[in-house]
Amino acid sequence: MKHSCISHTQEHKNEYSFTRQLVCLFTRQLVYLFTRQLVYLFTRQLVYLFTRQLVYSFTHFRMKSIRNYELRITRILFLCLCVLAFASCREDEEIIPEVVTPVEPVEPPEPVEPVEPPDTLVTQPELIGFYLLNEANMGSNKSTLDYMDLTTGEYHRNIFATANPSVPKELGDVGNDLQIYGGRLYAVINCSNKIEVMDKFTAKRIGQINIPNCRYIHFKDGYAYVTSYAGPVEIDPDYEQIGYVAKVDTATLRVVARCLVGFQPDELEIAGEKIYVANSGGYMVPNYENTVSVIDINTFTEIKRIPVEINLHHLRADRHGNLWVTSRGDYFDVPSRLFWIDTQTDTYVGALDIPVAELTLDGDSLYILGNQWSYYAYDWTIAFGIVDVAKKEIVSRNFITDGEDKKMSMPYGIAVNPVTKDIYVTDAANYVYPGALYCFDKDGKKKWVVQTGDIPAHFALLYK
Repeated sequence: MKHSCISHTQEHKNEYSFTRQLVCLFTRQLVYLFTRQLVYLFTRQLVYLFTRQLVYSFTHFRMKSIRNYELRITRILFLCLCVLAFASCREDEEIIPEVVTPVEPVEPPEPVEPVEPPDTLVTQPELIGFYLLNEANMGSNKSTLDYMDLTTGEYHRNIFATANPSVPKELGDVGNDLQIYGGRLYAVINCSNKIEVMDKFTAKRIGQINIPNCRYIHFKDGYAYVTSYAGPVEIDPDYEQIGYVAKVDTATLRVVARCLVGFQPDELEIAGEKIYVANSGGYMVPNYENTVSVIDINTFTEIKRIPVEINLHHLRADRHGNLWVTSRGDYFDVPSRLFWIDTQTDTYVGALDIPVAELTLDGDSLYILGNQWSYYAYDWTIAFGIVDVAKKEIVSRNFITDGEDKKMSMPYGIAVNPVTKDIYVTDAANYVYPGALYCFDKDGKKKWVVQTGDIPAHFALLYK
């Protein structure tokens, strides 16, 4: 009897110890989060006051107030240093954990009678999911990678951090492109001057390719071709650093050659034995570039430049020998439009009057997102169009039919499921907070929506 009383008391002690430990952990975490938020708010307010003081001082500058001005700035700088010192003494911030959200029930396919396939039948690989690269704001170092599992209907946020907990600063600053080649996933991280190379099924890091101000990536015959602005991020009408395309051996992840093109080259496309590069001149406002460079892939030399329009951005080659080219315009008098080039003669052919910010090609349907800014109207023009590339006609100016497009703040990225024809559209919201991923069926009606990372932008379809 005495023994049972001791055991009962010990059990209560264990429960009490566990409860106390749980409360301590919870309290410590709460204090840490509260302190971090307090530091953030205090720092933001301090920056605001510092900026206001500078503006006031320079606007109402008087010689007799120099000493007071210096004293005020010295005090503010001292407070800034104190905050920075305090922040640097904190422990490293914890990795944001992966978040899994069920978005779509997965129904098993209906059983079918087995049929003996003919010898000429080519089986298509099974689409099992897709990755979504979130750009995040420049300087925030918050680019993240999400994954939509089409076999389970679950959406996974921030999988890179979970798959690679030992990688410092996670993906990096501004995710600009995402592609799959072979067994690897390539994420172009623009302002971190690198391309993260991962296993396409697990997102575990394999290596890194270092290329300054890298923009877009494409592949052919064991090589990756990457556009690079080459120079620093700065707006300068007299910008002197010309851009280039880097040739990377995918076996060694080393740059083996470079080909100079125009200023600030953006997306590239490969058609036959030629590489096409959209030269933007985006840093040289108002002296934009207006050409598409043509590179012979065998000699890796530029053989021609095709004049099209200023501030070029995206390229897509269709199965009819056309290369579709987008222009951002100048945000004043020159609108964003869609153009096409004949890849047999490498000549400019025509244009369609529709604004284009992002696009994706599915068969003969070119799906378009347009979010054109005008300084005159001080507003955005939004479009959700479809172009028939065979007929070279705009067949729809809004593929969303249920009014859900009115709920989007800033349509930003687009992809089409080649099997179900579902349309995936991302919303960057206000560019600061997490965005959203919408799924519409082939008739343009919403199926589901889920929260993403900041500025969701670039898709990569994953096949089994």
